This record gives sequence, structure tokens and C-alpha cells, in this order.
Amino acid sequence: MTSEHVIAPERRTRKRRSFPWPASFIILGAIWGCSFWWIKLGLRAVSPLDVAFARLAAGAIALLVVAAATRTRLPRRARTWGHLFVLAVFLNSAPFTLFSYGETHISAVLAGIINALTPLATLLAALTIFRQQRPNPRIIAGLAIGFAGVLVVVGVWHGLGGGELLGIGACLGAVACYGIAFPYSRRHLAGLADPPVALATGQVLCGAVQLLPIAAVAGHVHQHIPGSSLLALAALGVLGSGVAYILNFHVVSHAPATVASSVTYLIPLFAIIVGAAFLNEPVTWYEPVGGLLILVGAAISQDRFHRRRGESPEPVAHPASRSVTGHQAAGPASGA
Repeated sequence: MTSEHVIAPERRTRKRRSFPWPASFIILGAIWGCSFWWIKLGLRAVSPLDVAFARLAAGAIALLVVAAATRTRLPRRARTWGHLFVLAVFLNSAPFTLFSYGETHISAVLAGIINALTPLATLLAALTIFRQQRPNPRIIAGLAIGFAGVLVVVGVWHGLGGGELLGIGACLGAVACYGIAFPYSRRHLAGLADPPVALATGQVLCGAVQLLPIAAVAGHVHQHIPGSSLLALAALGVLGSGVAYILNFHVVSHAPATVASSVTYLIPLFAIIVGAAFLNEPVTWYEPVGGLLILVGAAISQDRFHRRRGESPEPVAHPASRSVTGHQAAGPASGA
């Protein structure tokens, strides 16, 4: 028997034993979908500002551990840190706070479905603010269907109470921040030599620094802190940043581009499941229907239905890849 006959089976065995990317894909969607459940649990112990700060602090620690383990140096240029600071406002500190505040008025299920608007908000910002894309009938149709889905998902025909309107507005504001952040990062951070871990870590650190003084002054910790709330806050940062980063990197490295960018469509599904199962939140018929319209609108705007085989999707942001740094695999900074 030749050496080739001995080595080939050995390589095939090694390949079979590697962690399958579909498992990473599903776990990634589950982590980012569960973030809305964890926010609800965190709010039982602390204020929305404290929830946002805790998840950024835990995420920064997790990413610093990843950076140390991979011997990755943080960015050195002051200009890069300036852009990361701005990006952290729109991609971390502001939307994390807005989503946390929004969930004091609306369900985790509804917040998770609204988050699915992120690709459409990104496209709208790219069209109107950054002028990185030109409108065409397909994009306009996708936007129209997606935003019609918003009207359906909130059940606008029933009318909205003041508190519910505030919650929906806060979550829409968070999505708008994401929409601005992704084109900004593409313009100012794409193509940098810094590795994804370094940029993601720097971004999350900036977000934690931004919220630290505000949370110290305006935050509030309840007298009784459930253990479930502490675990949820830790999960928001450690899983939503550290573990999700590793999973996202694995999916992008091994899965087809069209599949890797489709994690967008898993997040609302998991948000609905965990919200109904663990928080006993009611799910109306129009919430998943509206969410489906939002996802269909996003798919149309990306031309997913008519793309030729082997063609990559148009670049759009993952709702949960909250660290877009110009690198395909950088996406660990958030789950919501």
C-alpha cells in the first residue's frame, strides 16, 4: 500500500471530525435570537442603561480574552480608534440602550421581529445618506414590502397605546442606528490591515467606555437581583460577542456566501420561540405574518429570489453582526 493510500483516508477522517458549519449557523441564530429574551431578564434587575452597559462590558472582556488567546494586537492608529468610537455609538451603545428601553414597553417577541428590519434600514441609509447604491424597482419594491410588514407586525389597525408606541419607536430607532452604522463602517473601516478581532474588540471597548459614565449617573440597580438576570447579562456579552464571533467566523469561512448572510432570517424565529416559551409572551397571528413580510422585503431587495447559482448576495448587514469592520468575518459585537 502506498503512502497516498494511507494519507488520504486520514485526511478524510480529519475533515469529517471538524465542527459542521450548519451547526454553527443554527447556534449563531439562536444566540442572537435569544438576546431579546436575555434583555427582558436583565431588566428585572437593572435599568435599560445598565443592561446596555453590562452587555458591552461583558462583551469587551470576552473579546479581550479572544484577542489574548489569538495574540491579536488592538489597533494602533488614532484615526482608526476615532472611527471605531463613532461606529460604537451607532452599532452598540445607542441601539443597545434603545432596544433595552423598548423592551420595557413591548414584548421580546416584537422587539426581535422589528430587529429583522436591519437589512432594509441599512439599504435605505446606503441609498439616501451615504449614496453607496442607486435605487431601482426591485429595491423600492423590497423596501415597500418590508415597511408594510412593520405596519402589520404592530397591528396598526388596533391602535397603539402611549407606552407601546414608545417601545416600538425606541426599537425602530435602534434599527435606524444599525442602518447608519453599516454603510459608515464600509466607507471608513473597510480594507484596513487590522484583523477582525482587533477591530471588534476596539469597537466594543469604545461602546463600554461611552456608557460607563452615563450608567454610573443615571443607571439604577433594583434591590433584589435575581440570579437569572445576572446570567442573562453575562450571556448577552459573553455569548453574543465572544462565542458568536467564533461561530460567525466559522460560518463565513466554510459556508457559501448566500447561506452565511442568511442568519438574518433565523433571528426572529428564535426570538419568537424563546419569548413564547420562556417568557409566556402572547404571539398574535399578525406578528409572525408581519415579520415574514419584512424578511421577504429584505430578500427581494437583495435579489435572493432571482440570483444565479454561485452568485453572492448583495452586501447587507446581518442584524446581529454588530461589528462590521470591513472584514467579512467580523461580526461579534451584538445579538440584538
